[in-house]
Amino acid sequence: MFYRCALHASDDRRAQALARAAKRTARKSRNLTIDIHCHFMSPRAIEFTRPHAGAASESALRYATPLTRQILIEQNTRVHDAISGTEKRLAEMDKMGVDIQAVSPGPQAYGYFLEPDIGRQASRMVNDDLAELVARHPDRLVAMGTVPLQDTQLAIAEMERCVKEHGMRGIEISSHVNGKELARKELEPFFARAEELGILIFLHPLGTTNAERLSDHYFNNVIANPLEATIAVGHLIMEGVLDRLPKLKICVAHGGGYISHYIGRSDHTFRARADGRQHIKKPPSEYLKRLYFDTVVFDHAQLRHLVARWGADHVIMGTDWPYDMAEPDPVGFVESCKGLTAADKAKIHGLNAAKLLGVRAKKPAAKKPAPRKRRR
Repeated sequence: MFYRCALHASDDRRAQALARAAKRTARKSRNLTIDIHCHFMSPRAIEFTRPHAGAASESALRYATPLTRQILIEQNTRVHDAISGTEKRLAEMDKMGVDIQAVSPGPQAYGYFLEPDIGRQASRMVNDDLAELVARHPDRLVAMGTVPLQDTQLAIAEMERCVKEHGMRGIEISSHVNGKELARKELEPFFARAEELGILIFLHPLGTTNAERLSDHYFNNVIANPLEATIAVGHLIMEGVLDRLPKLKICVAHGGGYISHYIGRSDHTFRARADGRQHIKKPPSEYLKRLYFDTVVFDHAQLRHLVARWGADHVIMGTDWPYDMAEPDPVGFVESCKGLTAADKAKIHGLNAAKLLGVRAKKPAAKKPAPRKRRR
């Protein structure tokens, strides 16, 4: 009973934040606003993979306390309609002041643990259902798909299908593939093809491979996700992937993890040690400055640091909707951040995402109210 009271308190705080966002949105909404970090789930893909899912698919529940497991299970039930449909999605977008969502699959949809052909089929289901969702409201939604990274050629083929058949603007990937680094040589053709296609790679971790010490306090998400982003980006830089693919576009979720705030130590290693510069020609920060970071950091000081260190051109508004780790007032969070100029805020709110995703940098037209019927 105590657990459920805690959950309801969390829901109340979210509702209050949405109400505040709705009031602010009603007062003013001058910038185009795009949410780079929000999710979708395909119920039929979940059912399709269920018989094939083993222990690898349950890591979020396995490395968790009983309370965390209960919260996750209840949350998945609570957000089901919102994350798989459009009605509540659009309603909450309006409350938050979000003009456009760049929708990506919930990270549970990766399915890298599946046999390659099963993974290919699951990815196709997710992407087809996501494309159908976006097609219902093309002025409010654009899509980023998922691919079976456990097989490079299948991943490339599905990425090309996402772009050519569905017009998707990017691909969402995790921080590793069954414990193997993204920077390994056999996966580089995938990134090379993404660079050729000019699409965005959205790097969104899902837990960590070494979670035994992170079961308590939801650390498997709170600490592990930023840590995993740091490890993945570190490998992409230090193994020379970003050196060889200078036009590859990557946005890293959760503010880029820890690496976006502590790159000086890596730069020092580049200068001080031979094993810190084996595959790169420039300090690591020179490669990191090409990446993009979302605003899901929950702290104005951290947001200001991202802008000061990497530039307003490389920071993009996000929410992590509809989960409880989401920012419920993304526009207000950026708008109320002291030290940012009006031009900075316009870029972060939507202009940066519009450029990266090929979205027309103009606010969608407001819906006209239905004409009143004349009284006779």
